[in-house]
Amino acid sequence: MKAIILAAGQGTRLRPYTNDRPKCMVPLAGKPMLHRQLEVLRRGGVEEITLVGGYKADKLEASDVSVVTNPRYDRTNMVATLFCAAEAMQPGEDLLISYGDIVFEDRVLKAVLGCEGEICLGADREWRRLWETRMDDPLSDAETFKMEGGNRVVELGKEPQSYADAEAQYMGLIRIRGDRVADFKAAYETMDRNAEYDGKDFDNMYMTSFIQHLIDAGWDARAALVENGWVEVDSVEDLETFEGLNDEGELERLCRLD
Repeated sequence: MKAIILAAGQGTRLRPYTNDRPKCMVPLAGKPMLHRQLEVLRRGGVEEITLVGGYKADKLEASDVSVVTNPRYDRTNMVATLFCAAEAMQPGEDLLISYGDIVFEDRVLKAVLGCEGEICLGADREWRRLWETRMDDPLSDAETFKMEGGNRVVELGKEPQSYADAEAQYMGLIRIRGDRVADFKAAYETMDRNAEYDGKDFDNMYMTSFIQHLIDAGWDARAALVENGWVEVDSVEDLETFEGLNDEGELERLCRLD
């Protein structure tokens, strides 16, 4: 099992907390989000970890982790950042991909690692409970997540028209089965560099657009379904909300921090 953590973005919505550090180094309940994530990965048996930095990469603090950088972090998005670590993607070995601004419980990782599928996506089916703590209109910030046959994912990342279009929410935690890792890399390399993907150019396509591209090409994508057990810290409002809930002893109803 290899793991790649994506931590190149500028975290503009978390300023001033990100004025002097990458987003993943911002503390949640007294500990950087990156350190919380690394502890969960290692408890889950994931030891070979590559961190992709960019903005303030010299401020990344992590032991026993390989660090590569995306030199174009200010002009590219998640997928381009991911493939800066292409050498860490070893055919035959499962590949775990995680966003750097999420924190998740051990049970969430266990669900993703135990999921059967060529692509497995961590997905929260009780997402509205989390979103309702963050905003007044959860649907306005949600993305589609449609499944067939139980947990086979057929669509994600679009704008939902109703709550029925969001059967769960994608969390930013992905596993690629080892026998498809070479194909995963090839799929990216053979994409049309001049096309637009959900309104974004190749360098700035969303991760959900890339996953949808694979699904449309026939890949078997499965949801590793959980009920909460994670948080995403995307903005100052998110951070302050979660810090407040933690101070009140209420955060663990959404995500238990160890």
